[in-house]
Amino acid sequence: MEDYKYLFKIILVGGTGVGKTSILQRYTQGFFNHGTLATVGVDFKVKTVNIDKDRVKLQIWDPSGQERFRSIVHLYYRNAQAVIFVYDLTHQRSFDRLPDWMDEVERHCCGRVLKILVGNKVDGVQDREVPTVVARDFAAANRFDYFIETSALDSTNVDVLFQQVAQRLRDELRAPIVRYWSVDNENYASSRVNLLQRVRINKMERNID
Repeated sequence: MEDYKYLFKIILVGGTGVGKTSILQRYTQGFFNHGTLATVGVDFKVKTVNIDKDRVKLQIWDPSGQERFRSIVHLYYRNAQAVIFVYDLTHQRSFDRLPDWMDEVERHCCGRVLKILVGNKVDGVQDREVPTVVARDFAAANRFDYFIETSALDSTNVDVLFQQVAQRLRDELRAPIVRYWSVDNENYASSRVNLLQRVRINKMERNID
């Protein structure tokens, strides 16, 4: 049996064609497939990483971004501790639709969820439609915990992305209860309890499986 200390559930969200599946393949399997097809339903992969001396297991879910699956993919948001919002920085429309994905996550995820904003396809910078400063300001205005630009094609920042997610989730569980943003301590404490409860639930589900 694999030995690890923490188990975290992470969800990738974003429109069709932004590169969610390619990011997942690059991170967990180390390759880029130029013929990657749109995800049907949901994909799921696992990777274990070291954070300092802790072994951290990541369950990474990739629900389809297609409209015809939107009525069912929200079921996979249950007990997620982190959501990675992906847009294609060469396609303005994918960035403009981020508020729709944020609303969906808000409806279906409970309690404190780590929110990460990712601008993918930085290898296509010559075709960029979303300036870095615009995305960074959007992340700050909407209280994202982290913003980064990646390339699944050449692997730029892909490992950094998931290492940051794993470390921030691990650190949040280990840290004393403090404020991330301008919210009252009581609400944040309640959110952190929800995060702890979801970690325990994930461990219970793992044992059942």
